[in-house]
Amino acid sequence: MRVVVTGAAGKIAGQVLPALRERYDLVLIDVREINREGERVEGIRIADLVDRNRDSYRHLFRGADRVVHFGFVRPPEGDNAADANYWAEQANVQMAYNVMQTAWEEGVGRVVMASSNHAADYFEDLILDGVWDGVNPADKALSDNYYGWAKEVYEHLGFVFACGRMNGTPLENVQIRIGGPREDDVERVEPGDLRRMHRALAVYISDRDMQQLFVKSLEHEDIRNEQGIPFQIFYGISGNTHAFWSIVNARKVIGYAPQDNSELRFASQIAEHLKARAARASGTES
Repeated sequence: MRVVVTGAAGKIAGQVLPALRERYDLVLIDVREINREGERVEGIRIADLVDRNRDSYRHLFRGADRVVHFGFVRPPEGDNAADANYWAEQANVQMAYNVMQTAWEEGVGRVVMASSNHAADYFEDLILDGVWDGVNPADKALSDNYYGWAKEVYEHLGFVFACGRMNGTPLENVQIRIGGPREDDVERVEPGDLRRMHRALAVYISDRDMQQLFVKSLEHEDIRNEQGIPFQIFYGISGNTHAFWSIVNARKVIGYAPQDNSELRFASQIAEHLKARAARASGTES
């Protein structure tokens, strides 16, 4: 299977690429060849997917079976934060549209988009405060920031393409709301801060679980929802005991079977946090 990978020099792409390189014929696209660690990513083709002139890069999509979109425009540093963030996210929305429209025009069967848990991050504080239970991917997405808003737009755009009304035929679409793909989140929590620890444990996803989720999203034959639309939103987390985002649909639709659980992965750190909290409560904290 030939798979186009956008934003191939980015962090998340770098965590998923090892599995993709093993399985597929890849076309890697980015605006740079160097990743965050200063290493050159082998095989990248330079293209600016924000450019409305899709003819300048459509050849990279030609003949592909799938597209995985990790591309991301960061706001410039030093500008007005809110204004700069908004315009950067407008560019990200433009890029998401260009990727999906070019994929459709070139006959690609499916696009898998790296969305984010921030598409519904408005609910997170409510959950951690104990006044909201959790979020299902089918629930209304709400965010209070431009980054999350743009991810919501990714998802709505994906649904439009999957319905097929605008172009005449559907483009299959999977949106993955990536959680916390880091191994040091629990370590960075202040000892005894159980609220932040809960969040870190809830959102964790290991590299191998994230790779599995993307691979199954690319390969599973039928991703239609209950209304027959080839569209899904999956939360990208491991099988975490403390999870407050549902992965029931990912298990059911594509057979996602996470191998890791943050409660087991970080058991020693959890014990230290509980010990610190107990010492604080008893007044014996040094």
